[in-house]
Amino acid sequence: MTQIWHDLLFAHWPVRLSDLRPLVPHLLDLDTYEGEAWVGIVPFRMSNVRPRSFPAIKGLSAFPEMNVRTYVTSRGIPGVYFFSLDAANPLAVALARSFFHLPYFNAIMNCERTGDTIHYRNHRTHRGASEADFTAHYRPTGPVFAAPPDSIAHWLTERYNLYTVYRGSVYRAGIHHRQWPLQPAELEMSCNTMACAHNIRLLDTQPLLHYADRQEVLVWPLRRVV
Repeated sequence: MTQIWHDLLFAHWPVRLSDLRPLVPHLLDLDTYEGEAWVGIVPFRMSNVRPRSFPAIKGLSAFPEMNVRTYVTSRGIPGVYFFSLDAANPLAVALARSFFHLPYFNAIMNCERTGDTIHYRNHRTHRGASEADFTAHYRPTGPVFAAPPDSIAHWLTERYNLYTVYRGSVYRAGIHHRQWPLQPAELEMSCNTMACAHNIRLLDTQPLLHYADRQEVLVWPLRRVV
């Protein structure tokens, strides 16, 4: 598939390994940076969501999305593991759950931009799912930079695989994009229950924040690896 991601915020918190390990399938190894695990909450919006070589469909190819994620490896290959992906497109949610076996959830979402500030709201409505809400605004606060390879910003964002576990097997999908054009950012939240909806205990610390204005992405089909 091809996608374009806009107005994206990476908000990351350190998490105790002992708290996170029971929440991630045992077939995946937790990935850490200098011995510390991290959980990210990532709001953004998408456009041009479509299979390659097919045209975008009005009303189905552009919508907000938000994920809660951590970082794992399988057979030494690093990637992303999603606790949830909320989306304001019921068809996209149904297709992603069926074909990518990812924990997508229906939600009422709004993403509006005023100047350089993004106003974002998410309310999960998926039947049978834990309640989860996020209301905040965020904006970039500095120039675009490319994260150095040995930095935590690079470790958190330059992830070119996603993992999911389905019926006792590990599957991996490749993700291709240019290096993230990151900017420092600020965030003001009035509500955030995204992590606790999945029994994730975020440490009482300020999140590490990075903003990206736009990123073109290719997502490859799932392949069974274990």
